[in-house]
Amino acid sequence: MPRPRSLAILVVLVLLSLAACYGLRYGLMEGDEWVGTCADTPELFACGVRSTLGLFIHLGIIAWTAIVFAGLSFVLPGRLGWWMAVPGLLLGLAGLVLYSASISVFAVVIAVLRVVRKP
Repeated sequence: MPRPRSLAILVVLVLLSLAACYGLRYGLMEGDEWVGTCADTPELFACGVRSTLGLFIHLGIIAWTAIVFAGLSFVLPGRLGWWMAVPGLLLGLAGLVLYSASISVFAVVIAVLRVVRKP
């Protein structure tokens, strides 16, 4: 089990990541104003981000990257494995929020198990 301070920092990081993911989902991906704006002027930076994020969601890149990080974290020993679980957890939660729940749930479970595992 990691030290309480690093666990508290991880919890804050997870909450900030969830807030950012929900902001992306409801503000950019599902926002009605962006559908019309991106249809009229697709060269805007936000429209490019929206298009790229949509491609990442469609191809499952976020979820599979989370699976890779979580899987590596489970087999790597010590602090390196713990630090590999952090991006696995954050990307897994992003996948859960951003429409890739079927794959991301496994990454979240594996990463959380690695975070709470005793050394």
